[in-house]
Amino acid sequence: MSPHRKQPNPSISHAFRALPAAAVRAILAAILLCLTPFAARAADKKSAPPAKSAAEYAANDTHPDEHVTIAAEPCDDPKQCPFFRLAYIQHGLLPVRVVITNDSDRALSLEDARMQFISANNDKIPAATEDDINRRLFDFRSTQPIHVPLDPFPIKRTPVDKKVTQDDDDFGFKSSRVQPHSTLAGYLFYDIKDLDDPALKHAELYVKMIHTLDGTDELFAFTIPFDKWLAANPDAPSNHPRR
Repeated sequence: MSPHRKQPNPSISHAFRALPAAAVRAILAAILLCLTPFAARAADKKSAPPAKSAAEYAANDTHPDEHVTIAAEPCDDPKQCPFFRLAYIQHGLLPVRVVITNDSDRALSLEDARMQFISANNDKIPAATEDDINRRLFDFRSTQPIHVPLDPFPIKRTPVDKKVTQDDDDFGFKSSRVQPHSTLAGYLFYDIKDLDDPALKHAELYVKMIHTLDGTDELFAFTIPFDKWLAANPDAPSNHPRR
């Protein structure tokens, strides 16, 4: 045995053995209760396929002078993105994976970035917030506090479902910073329920207001046409509109 190996504390060991069996079981149950949420969260954690360089996706826009490429990879078929916990697509919410590859020597900031879905009819649709998603999926009129007349205390409506926040944690952007010579990706959701079918045809993702981290420069806007993705995915549901 190594002389440096830590030996058990005999007083602690003796005290534990001296406890009644019922007390030992209670202690072990309490420890298990504390660990259960962490084990459940680990078991529930899901993952999407690793992001590739943005230039490897069919729908992308490259700025050679700025050494930055942005790609948009929509998922219009639940079977192609089974890792989501909720039925976004079936409720008119289109998941779009936005992939940003920064091949420059400067870090980029997404703090002020705007990523809009522009329809064929020029509808400008911002990325849905967690509240937007929650209302669509669970038919809540609002997740904001409401006030009852003559009552000074606000009444909270039902909060955002935890599966919405878990999906954002697991599949959204992990950072607002894109380091030099790296790729950052995350899913955004766009409400296309009221758009003409097929919503992706002649639509585009418009990305603007990306700055260098030091704030000295703003990149030119990126335009990523979804027609490129449709051409590369002829069997996608969006190529076969509902009748």
